[in-house]
Amino acid sequence: MFYRRAGLRHTRYQDERQLFPLAFDRGLVLTVLAFLIAAPLLLDRLWLTGYLLPWLIWTSAALGLNLLMGWAGQIHLGYGAVMGIGAYAGVHLVRFGVPLEIAMIAGGIMSAGIGTVFGAAALRMKGIYLAMATLAMQFIVDFVISHNAAISGGTLATLQVPAVRFLGVPLTSDWATYYFALFVCFVITLFMLNVKRTSFGRALAALREKDYAAQILGVSTFRYKLMAFWVSSFIGGVVGTVLAVAYLRAVSPDQFHLELSIQILAMIIVGGLGSVLGPFFGTALILFAPIVLNNLLGSVAATFGLDLPIDMRAHLPLLAYGLLVIGFLLYEPLGLAKLYANFRNYMLVWPFRHAQR
Repeated sequence: MFYRRAGLRHTRYQDERQLFPLAFDRGLVLTVLAFLIAAPLLLDRLWLTGYLLPWLIWTSAALGLNLLMGWAGQIHLGYGAVMGIGAYAGVHLVRFGVPLEIAMIAGGIMSAGIGTVFGAAALRMKGIYLAMATLAMQFIVDFVISHNAAISGGTLATLQVPAVRFLGVPLTSDWATYYFALFVCFVITLFMLNVKRTSFGRALAALREKDYAAQILGVSTFRYKLMAFWVSSFIGGVVGTVLAVAYLRAVSPDQFHLELSIQILAMIIVGGLGSVLGPFFGTALILFAPIVLNNLLGSVAATFGLDLPIDMRAHLPLLAYGLLVIGFLLYEPLGLAKLYANFRNYMLVWPFRHAQR
């Protein structure tokens, strides 16, 4: 009823190639965007800085990794290191008085340069071997950052982020940092929505399916694999700077370990590889499911008078969270975005039964 194609008569290719050709899709996107813009007026500080702000930042990071894994089919287990490079590069630059706009781009270029060097391994290996190469990158970058005083100040040192401005606006209030993260997430999302419609996006899709077949068809695997690593690492470096400036307000070596890479990987797998909408869903599940399950367990224990040990209360939500993730992977391996796509395809022909599968 809502996702109705009836009455749509495109007479121009531009109309057919719109990002959202259905009116309901456009209305839904505008509604969500309007809510995000008005969120500081509607929500209190806890919801704004404790939930929406990290959701926007981690979604931006997941979108960058999804370009490499979902679009190009290249495994990367060191994306936390990529973000760490961008974070330290950006923080050092702003500490030296460089404007944040330039520091973000410089941090992205630094991450892209180093990430592309390790990504060159993708030219000679794939699958689990490429995963091991990117995992080696994670450990190497961790070691260099931790043991190089010129970068991190030492293993236990913390670099404070000074007061900065973005486009002339000081990032000192909760509103300013939230809109800063929203702007970056919006730009990255808009880029990801359009990249699939370009020759670059089509070449990445060809690499994902069969790289040697793409080479036969004239797609340079050397060029596009390096480009995929470069663009993905650039986005990761920019988001690393945003994470340090807008959320952490300080950087230390223990913030960009392997756990961060695995967490972002889980976000795009649960959300849906190769989907722009998937990272939004996956990030929300990975970030908020443990909190919801912990509160639910506390409410059930209080209702029934259960005296649960503290360690059990700490581990049961993680167990339920793990089972939830496994359940999604078993019953819907294409992620939460596919569940939404199934519902949308059903509504295209509702109340009739023959929906697209």
